[in-house]
Amino acid sequence: MMIFICYPKCTTCQKAKKWLEERNISFDFRDIKINNPTAEELQKWHKRSGLPLKRFFNTSGIPYRELQLKEKLPSMSESEQYALLATNGMLVKRPLLIDDTTILVGFKESEWAEKLQQ
Repeated sequence: MMIFICYPKCTTCQKAKKWLEERNISFDFRDIKINNPTAEELQKWHKRSGLPLKRFFNTSGIPYRELQLKEKLPSMSESEQYALLATNGMLVKRPLLIDDTTILVGFKESEWAEKLQQ
């Protein structure tokens, strides 16, 4: 079963959820504000995704700017970055779609269609 992690008020997350529902793709819904990914989950997903760790950060969010992470991230270790992401769901890029073979970060319809063969 896929896990769909999002912030329900986010319009991009709403589009992604609608896209999944229109294709009858079943998923377990997880509100990132209520149930933020743990550092361990983030590390596991990051390693499986093959993406740069920075892709897991919501770089356009207010907390990212308030914490001045653009300047701080390059000098932080990976474990420090995982720990930071685990402190606040609003720091995490969303939506996330995860299953045994796929990790999708952010919603790009063409990427989701290709990876999910839709």
